[in-house]
Amino acid sequence: MVKALAIDVGTTSVRTALVDTSGVVTHIHQRRLSVATPQPGEVELDAEEIGRTAIELAEHTLRDGGPCDVVGITNQRATTIVFDPQTGQPVGPALGWQDLRTVIDCLVLQGEGLRLAPNQSATKVKWLVAQSGRASRDLRFATIETWVTWLLTERAVHVTDRSNAGVNGLVALDVDSWDERTLALLDLDSAMMPRIVDTMAHHGLATALPGSPPITALVGDQPASLFGQSCVFKGAKITFGTGAMLDMVHREQGPVSLNRFESGCFPIVARSHQGHLTWGIEGIVLAAGSCIEWLRDDLGLVAHATETETLATSVASCDGVSFVPALSGLGTPQWDFGARGGFFGVTRGTTKAHMVRAVLEGIAHRGADLVEAAQRETGDELGELRVDGGMSANRFFVQCVADFTGLATTVSSEREATARGAGLMALVSAGHLTLEQVEELWSPAETFLPQFGEPERQTLRENWAQTVRRVEKTIPELSAIAF
Repeated sequence: MVKALAIDVGTTSVRTALVDTSGVVTHIHQRRLSVATPQPGEVELDAEEIGRTAIELAEHTLRDGGPCDVVGITNQRATTIVFDPQTGQPVGPALGWQDLRTVIDCLVLQGEGLRLAPNQSATKVKWLVAQSGRASRDLRFATIETWVTWLLTERAVHVTDRSNAGVNGLVALDVDSWDERTLALLDLDSAMMPRIVDTMAHHGLATALPGSPPITALVGDQPASLFGQSCVFKGAKITFGTGAMLDMVHREQGPVSLNRFESGCFPIVARSHQGHLTWGIEGIVLAAGSCIEWLRDDLGLVAHATETETLATSVASCDGVSFVPALSGLGTPQWDFGARGGFFGVTRGTTKAHMVRAVLEGIAHRGADLVEAAQRETGDELGELRVDGGMSANRFFVQCVADFTGLATTVSSEREATARGAGLMALVSAGHLTLEQVEELWSPAETFLPQFGEPERQTLRENWAQTVRRVEKTIPELSAIAF
């Protein structure tokens, strides 16, 4: 059977696996990455460790599972690297997507009419070049798929795909060239920029791996997860990880701007092939699984994340308690960085079971907020919602998502669908699968149907909206900041 090697570089770990034409993922190897926080708001990784780990794990997977026919690479989209092309050495740390050291730069640039967010790569590149003391024309910029491809091809190929380029803040509206005005304002030379290529294409040979297989797919993590859950021509998924990301296939025609829409969603390139772009939209919850980590690591209400389901189902309701998961502010649709999380309705009779249940329900409500924003933006009504990520293992939580969205909610059979998507894209690109066949591969592990009638659901959602308003603008100075 034809197989793809999937290399999945996430926020804190690298994962490799083999994906065959039936969509089965096997021979998984995973290793955590070192993450440093030198100062509050700063997040650094080691680019050399990322590259070394990706190659070592790829070799382990191939040794265990046999040779592959093609390679697909997927990655966290905004982690930023600047390196010297002569030595191959990074000139500084890799700046993680959560790194906020360029907030002031973003605010200053707004006065120049340039709207950038600190979690995009654009201002991170400027900072890394400035810290190096080198001319930008002598350096090269890479997001993770660019860096891993550069290493796998032994410095032969310097490219970025459109799903990654489309969200880094440096690309032109056609996602086919770099925006000259933005580069000029950031004092970046176009010589440092990778060539923009299709998501699915021949990107060179991975000569650093046994057999030198061709790299035929480069794709950002969320579009990869969307494809991995067989949302090819339509549909939406939410990945419930540290945060929660909704991605939805939308249309063939591109947007009039790459900036965020009034709905709080923003445009993405879901994939591109032979110069043809398929567009989608994305919405973000800033804190999802991180709230469960908070319950476990900081509050000590649970010893393991799996206990949350047992506790939540041990009580019949939250007994009037509600929780807004705004530990890092509110993303879609509000984008209020000054909002802060809060419990409401707590009484002397409130138990930890009520609080844990309220946290799970609050995250599920935020998932429903994403769905409503996406449907409002596109005008498309979803018939089903697909979910993956660590929280999708919690059956009580997924049932809440179904109840609050009013949609049949299906759980991916592959808990982390990102690697599956990268592998399937690589196989499609090389002609081993068709898009129609990928769409037919969807076989969920479980389906949850809404248990509430529409009037009851609407009442719950209206009450939720009132609760969210209570945490908005907790810190007015931060709420006034818009990216």
